[in-house]
Amino acid sequence: MNQTATINAEFFHNLGVIAQDEELMKRVANYVRRLAAKKEDPTLMTKEEFFAKVDKAKLGKSAAMLPNENLVEFLRRQGHDI
Repeated sequence: MNQTATINAEFFHNLGVIAQDEELMKRVANYVRRLAAKKEDPTLMTKEEFFAKVDKAKLGKSAAMLPNENLVEFLRRQGHDI
């Protein structure tokens, strides 16, 4: 078994034990919430960064989908290999 599978198995085994106790479950949920909040979201940006991207996009080439065109057709028309 690879290391990730081993960790997952151990985690879920321990979670099953903890699930028997409501107070422990509250503590675990709180801790997991704090851990998740610490993980940086790469899609987050400041208002200034967002508007800088919008301004940059305005300077570049734009394209629109044609009526009744699906996303794959649009991307192929733009030169993407899909």
